[in-house]
Amino acid sequence: MSDRARILIITVVKKGLGDTVIESSIKAGAEGATIVYGRGTGIHERKKIMGVSLEPEKEIVLSVVYRDQVDEIIKEITDSIDLEKPGAGIAFTLPLERVFGISHGLLDEVELETDEENDSESSGEESEKSDDAKTDETSDNKE
Repeated sequence: MSDRARILIITVVKKGLGDTVIESSIKAGAEGATIVYGRGTGIHERKKIMGVSLEPEKEIVLSVVYRDQVDEIIKEITDSIDLEKPGAGIAFTLPLERVFGISHGLLDEVELETDEENDSESSGEESEKSDDAKTDETSDNKE
């Protein structure tokens, strides 16, 4: 698997910590992430009130990154929310065989090309317009 292969980092944390996970991921080089809400319990969260089990709310953070970024991003996440502490959450990775949609890097390249094309077209259009204006002025002067 090449270093430019994509990996999905999945981090499951207590509600309210998802933004911290995203901020630390971006700080370490990720381009973004998505938070999905869920419920569930780990071995440190099995609580009952009057015989009814409570399932704490969770935030599941999904981030697609390049393989060569994974270690740095996971370290930053682990440090930012103290993931090594029991009950703090869990993070794991999955290799992605295929990714669909426009990647941010590709989007930047497309925008640059589009901007360059627009600049060259608009400068061509401007010179055509100024040529037309000169022609109009000349014909006005002859009358």
